[in-house]
Amino acid sequence: MSGRILIIDSVATNRVILKVKLLSAQYDVSAVPSIQQADAVMARERPDLIVINLGDTSEDRHGFCKALRDDYNTGDIAILGVGTGNTPTARLAALDVGVKDILPHPIDETFLLARVRSMLRQKNLHSEIWVRDSAGRALGFEEDKATYDAPVRAHVLTSNTTIYPTFVRSVARLYAPNTQILPLDRHVPLNEQGIAPDIFVIDATSLSDPHETLFRLAADLRSRSYTRLATQLVVVAPGARDVAAIALDVGADDVVMANASEQELQMRCKQLHEQKRKQDRFHTQVKDGLQAAVKDPLTGLFNRRYADPYLKALAEKTHQSQQEFAVMMIDIDHFKSVNDTHGHPVGDAILVGIAERLKENVRGIDLIARIGGEEFLVALPNTTREMAEVTADRLRSVVNESPFLVAGLADPLSISVSIGVAIGGEKHGTALPDMEDMCLMADTALYAAKSAGRNQVAVAA
Repeated sequence: MSGRILIIDSVATNRVILKVKLLSAQYDVSAVPSIQQADAVMARERPDLIVINLGDTSEDRHGFCKALRDDYNTGDIAILGVGTGNTPTARLAALDVGVKDILPHPIDETFLLARVRSMLRQKNLHSEIWVRDSAGRALGFEEDKATYDAPVRAHVLTSNTTIYPTFVRSVARLYAPNTQILPLDRHVPLNEQGIAPDIFVIDATSLSDPHETLFRLAADLRSRSYTRLATQLVVVAPGARDVAAIALDVGADDVVMANASEQELQMRCKQLHEQKRKQDRFHTQVKDGLQAAVKDPLTGLFNRRYADPYLKALAEKTHQSQQEFAVMMIDIDHFKSVNDTHGHPVGDAILVGIAERLKENVRGIDLIARIGGEEFLVALPNTTREMAEVTADRLRSVVNESPFLVAGLADPLSISVSIGVAIGGEKHGTALPDMEDMCLMADTALYAAKSAGRNQVAVAA
């Protein structure tokens, strides 16, 4: 998994050891002793994750973390604390300023890497929310907070159904009366209104085979349509870092030790239901498209009105993170002859069919828009030239590989597309990318693909 990590630790030995561990996992790692030097590094290259020694009292490191969290432009940077005292007070203080977890010395390498992988996965979603929020703000749309203020519904899954552990009672108090306590092996129900839970608290303290049980349970919850978007907090026995690492790697959103204070447990639960609220907003925006005004009514794709501010926000985000990205222009070959020969209803059916094939063959974080009569735009964040070429050829193939069945036509229609690709980002200059220039480069490459005989992919130099 790629990711840029910044270590802030005034102790040189700590920096070296931690940097070696993270470099061995193929991360891009920088290490500095002070906040001042961290600010200088962040001005040049924006990290995805910061690992900070909170035990150093020579600087206001808690204030630094809080400032990052509260700043809209840095609020999606994941923060992992190390080095502070492993006491309830210290842990609460760190969580309160936006730190995801605190790892006391000596650091358990297995748990460290599992926690980093989990945080970077979540960070990618938060970054996508940031980009889509920016596009929405540019269009004048604001979040309807009332939509997401419904009471939180919690399910606690435990094998201790005779005498509830302390943490089970803590969750029940937090979410009463919307908490259900269920056996681990029981099918998870909807409530009487057919509403799924928002958060699962999973008791792993008494599992005889935590790896198998957690893997099966996580897979089951993520596979069901009504539970796959719920957040998951796994409670593990004190000191069971190996089980905690397993839980994070199989998809849990967070883990906590069973002997954590009630305040820490409830704070983690509140952070998860805030995360769920943001995810719900994200999925609603993706599904409904912010507003009908930014959707193409024929294909259901975003239109140019949405694509333009989205590309601007993507350019700003990419400039901060210094990652590469790609823009594709896709044009249907000989589309005019389809309309002239078979009529516009058939042409419309082809447009809808191509849109469906494109949507099925890109990532959730990619943007597809219909920006002209037969022209589509695809924006791919965090994408190298090699990745873009593979994706473009796959999209070309999925359109061309099987003819389109259209109601009213006796024979299926064979359709092809030509694709032009432009790459921007870290390896393509340090200035903020100009998206008009990027789109022009992709258009020029598209023209080259057409001139080469159509049904081709061309990449701008």
